[in-house]
Amino acid sequence: MILTLALLAGLVFAWLLIGVIERFRLDLRFTQALLYVPFKLAYRIADNRMRIARSAKTPVIYVVSHQSRIEPALMLSLLPDDTLHILDEASARSPWLEPWRELARTIAFNAEHIFVSRRLVRVLKGKGRLAVYLPDNVEPDVKSFRLFRAITRIAMQADATIVPIFVAGTRDLPVSLTPKEKAPRHWFPRLSVSVLEPMTIAELVARNPDMASNTNALFDRFAEARLYGTNLDRGLFLAMRDAADRIGPSSPIIEDVISGSLSYRKLFIGARVLGRHFEAVTAPGEAVGVLLPNANGVVLTFVGLISAGRVAAMINYTAGPASVTAAVRTAVIRTVISSRAFIEKAAIDDIVAAVEAGGAKMLWLEDVRAGVTTLDKVAAALLWRLPLQRQQASKPAVILFTSGSEGTPKAVVLSNRNLLANVMQAEARVSVSPADILLNVLPVFHSFGLTGGTILPLVLGIKLFLYPSPLHYKIIPEIARKVKPTVMFGTDTFLANYARTAKDGDFSSLRFVVAGAEAVKPETRRTYRDRFHASIVEGFGLTEAAPVVAVNTAIHNRDGTVGRPLPAIRVKLEPVEGIADGGRLWLDGPNLMMGYMTADRPGELQRLEGWHDTGDIVSIDREGFITIRGRAKRFAKIAGEMVSLGAVEMLVQSLWPEERHAAVAVPDKRRGERIVLVTTADDANAEELRQFGKNAGAAELMVPNDIIKVDEIPVLGSGKTDYISARKLAIDRLGLSAAA
Repeated sequence: MILTLALLAGLVFAWLLIGVIERFRLDLRFTQALLYVPFKLAYRIADNRMRIARSAKTPVIYVVSHQSRIEPALMLSLLPDDTLHILDEASARSPWLEPWRELARTIAFNAEHIFVSRRLVRVLKGKGRLAVYLPDNVEPDVKSFRLFRAITRIAMQADATIVPIFVAGTRDLPVSLTPKEKAPRHWFPRLSVSVLEPMTIAELVARNPDMASNTNALFDRFAEARLYGTNLDRGLFLAMRDAADRIGPSSPIIEDVISGSLSYRKLFIGARVLGRHFEAVTAPGEAVGVLLPNANGVVLTFVGLISAGRVAAMINYTAGPASVTAAVRTAVIRTVISSRAFIEKAAIDDIVAAVEAGGAKMLWLEDVRAGVTTLDKVAAALLWRLPLQRQQASKPAVILFTSGSEGTPKAVVLSNRNLLANVMQAEARVSVSPADILLNVLPVFHSFGLTGGTILPLVLGIKLFLYPSPLHYKIIPEIARKVKPTVMFGTDTFLANYARTAKDGDFSSLRFVVAGAEAVKPETRRTYRDRFHASIVEGFGLTEAAPVVAVNTAIHNRDGTVGRPLPAIRVKLEPVEGIADGGRLWLDGPNLMMGYMTADRPGELQRLEGWHDTGDIVSIDREGFITIRGRAKRFAKIAGEMVSLGAVEMLVQSLWPEERHAAVAVPDKRRGERIVLVTTADDANAEELRQFGKNAGAAELMVPNDIIKVDEIPVLGSGKTDYISARKLAIDRLGLSAAA
């Protein structure tokens, strides 16, 4: 009995002692601190940023992401005790929350009346504090979005600042409000409180003045809190390992058509075995080439290089020998990892010769595997959770080479932080979860295929199926029928070709398809909606942005646009002569590259300082939706007028929708430039196009007089139209070589 009393007394003393510490550390009331102690001990909460919330000057609105039943208790414990908390009905009535509800004023949430109450404005104007709990939806429906409008209105009337709060990890608790299949349950996950600096609605709008909607400014800021709920300084390896802990190390995570399925544990074991060998033959921080197809081997190689502190330089083997040699020299690559079986099957011996001509030697995975000992495997199995080298998020992780669709390719250097930030930016905007299956057919040497199609599922715990070539138009629909993906990435060119060969049920499992790299044609969108009941959400990106910049979502979707910018991306438009309703797009954000390496300064990182010029001409509406007018280089200057070649292609596509087209500009002695149409339409003729353009209200300048008919439009390995080849073809056919 005495021992029991002593133990109880010890527990009470410890509780009181920790409460005193928390009381002074966070400047809480003592009763708040005492009721916070159980959460602090159980979930090892990283809560230092709560000081920002507590010190915010009044009037202030705390906008809290409501992911589980414990957020109200946490906020009642941590926010100043003069805060008025607007609780949902369940939290307002729950018996277990009664002690926490006594810590501050609370009122029950009434969706029909509460946010139009003038009383809330009066509370705030009197230097008050308000805590609002919003549903945890990255794609809020119309009803949920009304809450953002109401909060915006109240904040503006009261001239209040906004402080978004996101508690990372609560989605995985047994009391989570997210279905179990989308968020695996854990009793005691580590929690982290993300709090952003206080800003008024006017200040939020001023960050992106070209996007004038007050409500969307709040919505974007709220999404930023979710983004920064992840510690971006942990790096890719540790973020993937965190996902393994969250989803389960034995959970299948990657699969291909050759070697089958691998769990997280087997993935990390294999990556450690390979990484140990890569360590032995390369130097820390060295750029190591990766020349592999979409298969399990490329993921093991990539994770192994990241673990070993090497930089994975993804070689585009479809770019041709000259481009590969230039890439190897530009990034100063001394070793290129590949597979003899792949080289033989793909018949790309000339690419191997190009690698060697650039000064690099080949490292064959078959030779590495042959040298793996039993001791290597045992050590990797025991130490799979540990990276081979200390992970530094600020260091380079990947080198990608720009497609060269309009110029000489450059080496883009991306850090661990850039890539992880882009993954979490996408996760804060698009609704995906471990319940999804992602089919990736886009090559990993393309930024969309690497970040969206490979890194994103590994970090978020989404099962990934890799297919080695996007050009197998007949096979990929059959693969989709077997794998049953819910999400797929692609380009319009690839998606249209899959639809032509697919049976009606092949893509029936898809929830949505994310399309990028080129504009999605209306007939492609219509085909997937009508035949497969899947929506195509169009996005926009560039290699320098790791790559996703903007994306439509299932809820926030506007046809003809590429969606709204991802959280934490700032945009500005620079005026362009001859273009009235648009401008040249500049970007800033955590996903923007470290810098370039160029052929004239090989191996030297030319750091990006401040804003990045995308070279894209765009317009932005007041809701923030971006419409691509074209690349700056994809405008023709005819008799002093700027004409978008992309707009020309859209006009032609409307007339001959079943065919593929490329509009290019060629020299013209009289008017500076003229437009030439390269098309697969056998029956295309200039007079019919001219009459169609006239009826459509198109300016006469944008209707091509010259038409070049081809069997296939030149395409890059990334799926984009190869405009350099298309322009050269047009110049050759028209006999303009000397003028070019």
